[in-house]
Amino acid sequence: MQTHFTDAARERPAIREADRILRTCVHCGFCNATCPTYQLLGDERDGPRGRIYLIKELLESDAGDDQVTRETQLHLDRCLTCRNCETTCPSGVEYHKLLDIGRAEVDRRVGRTPRERALRLGLRTALAEPRRFQALLALGQTFRPLAPAALRDKIPPRPAPRRARPAPERHPRQMLILEGCVQPGLAPNTNDATAHVLDRLGIGVRAAREAGCCGAIDFHLNAQEAGRARMQANIDAWWPLIEDGAEAIVQTASGCGAFVKEYGEMLADDPVYADKARRVSELAKDLVEILREEDLEALVADSPANDAQRLAFHCPCTLQHAQKLGGAVEGVLTRLGFDLTPVRDAHLCCGSAGTYSITQPVLSRQLRDAKLEALEAGQPDTIVTANIGCQSHLDGAGRTPVRHWIELVDERLATSDS
Repeated sequence: MQTHFTDAARERPAIREADRILRTCVHCGFCNATCPTYQLLGDERDGPRGRIYLIKELLESDAGDDQVTRETQLHLDRCLTCRNCETTCPSGVEYHKLLDIGRAEVDRRVGRTPRERALRLGLRTALAEPRRFQALLALGQTFRPLAPAALRDKIPPRPAPRRARPAPERHPRQMLILEGCVQPGLAPNTNDATAHVLDRLGIGVRAAREAGCCGAIDFHLNAQEAGRARMQANIDAWWPLIEDGAEAIVQTASGCGAFVKEYGEMLADDPVYADKARRVSELAKDLVEILREEDLEALVADSPANDAQRLAFHCPCTLQHAQKLGGAVEGVLTRLGFDLTPVRDAHLCCGSAGTYSITQPVLSRQLRDAKLEALEAGQPDTIVTANIGCQSHLDGAGRTPVRHWIELVDERLATSDS
């Protein structure tokens, strides 16, 4: 794709990056075939190719150009950032990076309504601080019957009582784990189950309590400097334990994992954090990357097969498209004896997409309903996934129970222990 940026414009790092990405696009349109919003709306501007043209037009225009409208902003807002288009693209267009640049620029020029600003600030304030989120969640759970229907399905019931984690000190192998922001409130047993499974494999799990939200919520709501500050705070929290020999930073939410793996790239120009960020990204591993390398069969060799439990696995976009780990969890579950049902259109997004289910509720519900139809076609007992956002979103429909896959693995191994 040809671009027409002035030499002065190319002095800006964001424009140089956008120019590089735009020039890789051959506008073939293959991306539209796998874009969830294009399939729903049938509007070229709601597919990757159309959005790329909108961003190109935006960045090449003058700051006062009246072509930059709220309509442009709307089409960029409707993007899920699922990155399915990147998996499909034969030219390797790094669409999500271009989208971040385009969103920041259109917000700078067009701004946001007071209602939009309040919603986005509220989401960042409520979701990215674990203690605040847990307090608000507890309040919501108490008064859930009185909540409006639109909000009620976003308030899950209280989780099962937590289990104490094994002492990590008893193992020479040590790994860090990101607790995250909403997961400790919504599904605290996910990381507890992870600690128990890794303990059986001779791995101790440590959590740096000072580490919090990975920064994705701020970053994708166009508070990018706040997102970078969270990245830096997490690096500071992890660094002493990394120097002490931690061999990985385990992520049990694939959305966080995808984001932490990009710390090195996003902080590459930071004179203080660039080297540390690169090391953190090298150490960041989705949980399945750890387990698939271990001798899991030895842990269940003497236990009966788990044929009665049929599972449908929902592979989050951040696992299959961002981290390129499609099929990895299914492989681990199969090795452990689970019966997996086939899932049609497994590449498509469920509509959770971080805060998308709140900022774009109509589209989000349509995508969720379509995803559940596909997941439930094989009549599974349980749907399992690898990201807390997808888990909460799908489970909020009140249909087939949805859990994190590691909880089922933990229960399977606990059966073999007894």
